[in-house]
Amino acid sequence: MKNQPFHKRVVFALHGIAAALRMESSFRLQCLAALVVVIVLACARPSMIWWALLLLNCGMVLAAELFNTALEHLIDHLHPALHPSIKIAKDCAAGAVLLLSVSAVAVFIAFLIEYFQM
Repeated sequence: MKNQPFHKRVVFALHGIAAALRMESSFRLQCLAALVVVIVLACARPSMIWWALLLLNCGMVLAAELFNTALEHLIDHLHPALHPSIKIAKDCAAGAVLLLSVSAVAVFIAFLIEYFQM
């Protein structure tokens, strides 16, 4: 599938996002959280730096969750049995999503603190 035209690569990516939306409750919850952030930003009309920081954080969390999902599906397909090394790989990927999620929440809280102090 190498060297496909751009429009085909976009379709593949959209299929991946759609699959994650169908199969991963965590991804759906994170998409909902990102939507709430966008709604709050639209209502609050903060400076562009807050838009950039918060949207970047949302994008990173969603991307990390997609990587985590891809890794889990690949590992489960290649080696369905439990193995200590596979557990570490899956746990590390989930840990990356957790760290980015905590970071995103911290940035959102910082935004709310600044917004309500104005």
